[in-house]
Amino acid sequence: MDFQVVVLAGGNSKNLTPLVSKELPKPLLPVANCPVLNYVLHQLEQSNLKDLIVVVEGEDAALLVGAWISGTFIDRLHVEIAAVPEDIGTAGALRAISHHLTAKDILVVSGDLVSDVPPGALAATHRRHDAAVTTMLCSIPVCGPLESGSSGGKDKAKKLGRYNIIGLDPSKQFLLHIATGAEIEKDARISKRILHAVGQMEMRSDLMDAHMYAFKRSVLQEVLDVKDTFQSLKEDVLPYLVRSQLKSEALLNRTPQGEENSNEKVSSQNNQAFISRILANASTPSFHGIYSENPDGSSSTRKTHKCCVYIASSSSYCVRLNSIQAFMDINRDVTGDADHLLSPNNIIGPSPKLGTKTTVGPNCRLGEGSEMGDKCQVKRSIIGRHCRIGSHVKVVNSVVMNHVTIGDGCIIQGSVICSNVQLQERVELKDCQVGAGFVVTAGSEYKAESLAKKEK
Repeated sequence: MDFQVVVLAGGNSKNLTPLVSKELPKPLLPVANCPVLNYVLHQLEQSNLKDLIVVVEGEDAALLVGAWISGTFIDRLHVEIAAVPEDIGTAGALRAISHHLTAKDILVVSGDLVSDVPPGALAATHRRHDAAVTTMLCSIPVCGPLESGSSGGKDKAKKLGRYNIIGLDPSKQFLLHIATGAEIEKDARISKRILHAVGQMEMRSDLMDAHMYAFKRSVLQEVLDVKDTFQSLKEDVLPYLVRSQLKSEALLNRTPQGEENSNEKVSSQNNQAFISRILANASTPSFHGIYSENPDGSSSTRKTHKCCVYIASSSSYCVRLNSIQAFMDINRDVTGDADHLLSPNNIIGPSPKLGTKTTVGPNCRLGEGSEMGDKCQVKRSIIGRHCRIGSHVKVVNSVVMNHVTIGDGCIIQGSVICSNVQLQERVELKDCQVGAGFVVTAGSEYKAESLAKKEK
């Protein structure tokens, strides 16, 4: 298919403190005991997209991620690891590696995306329309706890996240408007010139930008070069391309300036024939060029951009691991309704040792080499590898990472326990995060706290 794939894996995300650390960068955060980056790489492999550049923020994180990929995907993927400075943004990361981009089309995927949507479907849509950019849109995930005892503290109700306001053409193939970030808190304002140009626009607030894009390389590199202050693909590059596309179409439709500024209602009837011609030719390489003219009326080819969308099925699973709540949600989902994303292993890993009268409920996953004492209960939780859990311990709606020691009589609800943590006897945690290597003293009780070692 001649696509070059760039996976933006990130590094040490501040939104995920204290889960991430120098020893455990974001791409290696476990989802059901498997690094989150594995889910994207597996989907790319399934779509036969095997020539990858994995971009990691920070030299140390890049070494760790590279070592894991080499051991896991040896002889399966051709991966080049590229280390970039931290906090330069998604557009900045692409700008930093632009000299490595040589293919006609570039597929850019966020490394924190956990999805069952095949990347090949987006790539095929991009090629079919010969688009400048094609973005994947999916249904907004329901986030938050399912019931008392799961992550989230005070807010026990599941809720829809806040993502984008998106405008689509009637065929739902072309992206005509996108508002992100702080923009969506304001009233949506679209000039009459734009509305006259597009004729009809369907506004949607139930879709999110999944951070999977296909770019025509020449367009991407031109934008990154000319707009050297752009840092975000989602908030800078994509809206810029959409605006450029619509401004060009508005100019072609020649709406008078005075009319654009008036308060009259916009009617699309007079422009329907024009839009029909645009949409009829939307799959041709000359989509915009067909209708471009110089001011004197002579024909020319204008530099414009064609922005397309691939809308995933509403039944698809598509969530980004970009917050602690999302970390909890995804770990819950992939051991529950989205368990088809798991690798074909048993729910209980090889060789765990369970004491007498210890119960492990459905939607749980126990890692290799872990041991549990007598009369323990594990419900809707994930236990990592080589953990030592005493007797009379209760773990509910929680994630326990690797090499954790939990003393007798502990109760853990809706919490994340990072690797090498020690919980002494009778500790009670509810809606907490405990950073790597932290020791919680015997008899302690915490609610909605973040516990971590002080940085030296």
